[in-house]
Formats: sequence, structure tokens, C-alpha cells
Amino acid sequence: MNALLALPQAEDEAPSQAEAAYRQLRDKLIMLEIRPGEPINEGQVAAELGLGRTPVREAIKRLEVDHLVISYPRRGTFATNVDFTELADVSEIRELLEPLAARRAAKRASEGMRRELLQVADAIAELGPGQGESRDLMRYDLMVHRLIYKAAANPHLESTLIRYDNLATRIWCVVLDKVPSVSGHITEHVDLLKAVAAGDADKAAELALNHVTSFEETIRKVL
Repeated sequence: MNALLALPQAEDEAPSQAEAAYRQLRDKLIMLEIRPGEPINEGQVAAELGLGRTPVREAIKRLEVDHLVISYPRRGTFATNVDFTELADVSEIRELLEPLAARRAAKRASEGMRRELLQVADAIAELGPGQGESRDLMRYDLMVHRLIYKAAANPHLESTLIRYDNLATRIWCVVLDKVPSVSGHITEHVDLLKAVAAGDADKAAELALNHVTSFEETIRKVL
């Protein structure tokens, strides 16, 4: 796993405090480090992240829009529950937009980005069967998707897909212990990343669609 741990993340620009709070809190919610239904205390979160209350408060407002937290008057803020009935709706959107992002990335990625995608593909290919904890592997899944969205060079498409991929990953994490293997889901990315890097737009779009549909099928089998 060391090669993957050393890879740069998709969101590698220096963020503001509000952006840093948003990203850290968002990923804790996605990976269920903050469990569904768990209360979120602004002061406690600010202390844990080493940030002030104001950036944390701004982050929470954004996370409400992302449907990751919900606030109730006089009760406080809580991590949203995971609603499995949303799986079809989320998948429907991703089945349309993930191939579009992969196709655009294959056509528009810079040479530097293509090298980075190949670097990630090589690192994933080196993973042995069953290597790595399932939750760690899901972090790499997030990283791969975010890299492809970034390579697509459309910030509106990128932000939309990040939001829906986050919701999909959260659903996956809820059933993670029931899924026989996550490694196969992760290694599917190798051919996808190579197709994008090679500029093969049709193949990239096809592989992206297959990846999303196989995700939904896997989840439905364990529900």
C-alpha cells in the first residue's frame, strides 16, 4: 500500500481554513468516522481539526447542501442517516455523468495529469489480492474518481460528481463488512485510468459506466 499512500491527492491545492474544515469533515462523514445519526458539536470538531469555530460553521453549511449533515432548530446538527432507497437515484445520475467525465478526461487531460493517472494505475496494479484494509481501499477509490473528475476540466461537472460519488461511497461503507471483497472493485480502476491516460475516450466512457453499474449490483446483492 506504500506506493498508493505516497501518491498526491486530487485536491492538492492549499485550501483556506473553511475549505480544509469542509474537506476533513466531509471525508470523516463519508468514511463513517462520524456515524450516521451522530451529533456534530462545532466546538469539539474545531478542537479536533485545530481550526476555529467560524470555518467549521461554514463547512457544516456546505455539508447540509451535500446531504451529509442535517440541522434541527434547538436540537443541533447530526450526520444524516444513510437511506438505501436513494441508491437507484444516485446510480442513475452517476451512470450518465461518470462516462461523460471519463470521456472528457481522455480528451482534455494535460500531459502532467496523464502521467499522474498512469502512476496511480501502476500503484493499484501492484496491490496483491486482499491487500489492504477495506476502508483504506475505499479511500483510494475516492482518490481515483476525484482525479478523473479533475482531469475532465469542467469544474461544474467535477463538483457535481464529487457530491454523488461521496453519497455512493458512504452507502458502500455502510455495507462494507458484508461485501466479500473490495479489492476487485478497486482494481477495476487500472484499465479505466490507462484508457483515460491513453486518450481512448470511448473505452474510458464504457469502463466508467461498467464500474458504476457493478457498484450498484454489488450493493443490491448484500442489502
